[in-house]
Amino acid sequence: MDVMEIMKILHHRYPFLMVDRILEYSKEYVVGYKNVTINEPFFQGHFPGDPVMPGVLTLESMGQVASILAMANLGDRLEGQVVFLTGVEKARFRKPIRPGDRLVTKAELVRVRGSAGKAKVTGYVDDVLVSEGLFSFVVASTLDKNASPEED
Repeated sequence: MDVMEIMKILHHRYPFLMVDRILEYSKEYVVGYKNVTINEPFFQGHFPGDPVMPGVLTLESMGQVASILAMANLGDRLEGQVVFLTGVEKARFRKPIRPGDRLVTKAELVRVRGSAGKAKVTGYVDDVLVSEGLFSFVVASTLDKNASPEED
């Protein structure tokens, strides 16, 4: 699945779309990657002279791959809805991610109950574990952009 197909599923757009390609796709697991490049806007300040991908953005990239997994499992029920991250447990950052790295994420389904679920998510660079966590998600309707706020 290339980035154009990913954008049909995820609501994220540059600079916050953090998945470049999905390599494997099933109801049990999804594997995708993000190419980390020096021209990422966050490297200007994190950290000058020693660029490291921020942990929170590593989790975001991994969460977007997990969202593709949720889509694979919930299929038709996702029409007009979006996957929201509701929690991260046991997050660990094992090694820094630097410009030139390819963050390969594997998201494995742990469980789905109704519109909520959990996925075990692991990130690798050159087959070395760099990050991991247990992600909780819920599928919900997006706000209607044309709806006006209720008046008192």
